[in-house]
Amino acid sequence: MAQNVTQKLISAHKVEGEMIPGNEIGLKIDQTLCQDATGTMVMLECEAMQLDRTKAEVSVQYIDHNLLQTDFKNADDHLFLLSACKKFGLHYSGPGNGVSHPVHMERFGKPGKTLLGSDSHTCAAGSMGMLAIGAGGLEVAMAIAGQPFHVTMPKVWGVKLTGELPAWVSAKDIILEFLRRHDVDGGIGKIIEYYGPGLQYLSAMDRHVIANMGAELGATTSVFPSDEITREFLQAQQREDDWQEIIADSNASYDEHEEINLSKLVPMIALPSSPGKVVPVKDVAGRPIYQAMIGSSANPGLRDFAIAAEIIAGKQVFPGVSLDINPTSRQILENMVKLGILEKLIHAGGRIHQAGCNGCIGMGQAPATGKISLRTVPRNFPGRSGTKEDQVYLCSPETAAASALTGVITDPSTLGRKAIIRFKEPAQIILNTHMLLAPKDINASTKLVKGPNIQPLPEFSVLPQTIEGPVLIKLGDDISTDTILPAGAKILPFRSNIPGISQFVFDQIDPDYPKRALKYQKTGSIIVGGDNYGQGSSREHAAIAPRYLGVQAVMTKSFARIHRQNLINFGILPLVFENPADYDDIEQNDILELANVQQTIQKTQAVKVNNKTKNKIYTLRHSLSPRELEVLLTGGLINWVKQK
Repeated sequence: MAQNVTQKLISAHKVEGEMIPGNEIGLKIDQTLCQDATGTMVMLECEAMQLDRTKAEVSVQYIDHNLLQTDFKNADDHLFLLSACKKFGLHYSGPGNGVSHPVHMERFGKPGKTLLGSDSHTCAAGSMGMLAIGAGGLEVAMAIAGQPFHVTMPKVWGVKLTGELPAWVSAKDIILEFLRRHDVDGGIGKIIEYYGPGLQYLSAMDRHVIANMGAELGATTSVFPSDEITREFLQAQQREDDWQEIIADSNASYDEHEEINLSKLVPMIALPSSPGKVVPVKDVAGRPIYQAMIGSSANPGLRDFAIAAEIIAGKQVFPGVSLDINPTSRQILENMVKLGILEKLIHAGGRIHQAGCNGCIGMGQAPATGKISLRTVPRNFPGRSGTKEDQVYLCSPETAAASALTGVITDPSTLGRKAIIRFKEPAQIILNTHMLLAPKDINASTKLVKGPNIQPLPEFSVLPQTIEGPVLIKLGDDISTDTILPAGAKILPFRSNIPGISQFVFDQIDPDYPKRALKYQKTGSIIVGGDNYGQGSSREHAAIAPRYLGVQAVMTKSFARIHRQNLINFGILPLVFENPADYDDIEQNDILELANVQQTIQKTQAVKVNNKTKNKIYTLRHSLSPRELEVLLTGGLINWVKQK
């Protein structure tokens, strides 16, 4: 039977379940990826499971988020993660070595393999014919321990690319156009597979840009074929032996279909404060800007910096505009130096930062209050930049560089210059693997180096017979994990300290929430949300911290995939309103009761909820698989593993 690329990858790794959309399947995981904002928790979970060493073919721990060392916390965590790599046999990519996703693609990405990462943008590796999925840290810890990854079998959404990109239009504009069409929830329950004649014009790193931001559509992942362009990329990385061709069969079919004619695209931009609020750049041209930032996991390639450098070469950044350059790997930075790219950027007024996530995760480079910041990052959720009243726009390097010159949002096609020759990465580049430490002398008895901020995982009790408590907060649609538990330089250093980080739950919208929740920590409380609750980052802290504060159930119109699973993994019951109008009826501080919860969820998906404040009954539903049900009843995945 003819198969598309997605079906080939899944069928080669499926160990449980049937490949029918909606069914739960189990997948063998070949590679794992952790970054430091989530990796500290993963390593603590590996310790809790008494792991001796990783069972995956390749496991890598990257330090790319928490690079600012304003006190001891981040520095201590770096040492903790280095000791964990020695203990469990992981590769270690130290601070300044680069963002996990492009570095993994450079050094470890391998067509035909599965990759599970504790970062939602792990899907970027789908650009090279991998099945790469972001997940909560606990699920990655399970994969490191050799357990299969469970996911609902998605539909496969085939996107045919035709034509060739016009001048001044690049890969970022392709994914922004897709977000314009389908918004931040258009990919939920789907894997996006790209194919068609337009692929021949997209480099491996162009594909990375598109695959990376598939996460912003809510997709399970994105998949590209492994073809000659993939082979050329691996050849430049001196890893051609890792290449294999993986393409869809000629008569393969897809569950859903889409077509994008690249030749008809124009420069696009996402308005504050959602990746789905996309319009053509010309529609907002002329708005004054404060900052233009180039480089992130969403635009990590050498060409993204080279194009920007050519646009501003011999000129000066507009007075008062901050042009921030974030090299995405040490290797890319060295090649920028060799090719003269860095010199052009610096001479024009660029501010050079260390290789890492930096401003994308709110770790420095925060913009001025209410001033426009153009960024080539993947997300612009409210306050994510580190400035509460931010105005972050998402755009291509071309648009960012053009606007840095003029001081206002500028459609790059209006610069009046000849079309820039398309940048092609040299066949021979500088390789730098010195800061990527391979696991040596693995010793399970190695003592983990724990600074005073690193606290053990809290222990959670089993799901109670009856859940009763107040609705301490009611939220709208598209609430991101950045809203549930913000990132940034102030909060992220507490990611290895659950009691500490729990004091920042809903900090941006309701700073008093943690104080109120602590009053119900032992008796329990409830969160009510709208559609697509928990979109964005895979950070499981957005589930662990509310659980620590006593949350026992979250009731919404719908959930984002990763966050729903994180809630289950830490013993929080996720429920969906059968009648969305019931959501409107509930108010903050209403007392809700779910009687005989354990028996009910085992017998039926329908759960009756009694609003004791208003004397009304609502019906909500769960969609727990038998395995998820077992996990939830025991109080979470760690308890379940211990029982097993």
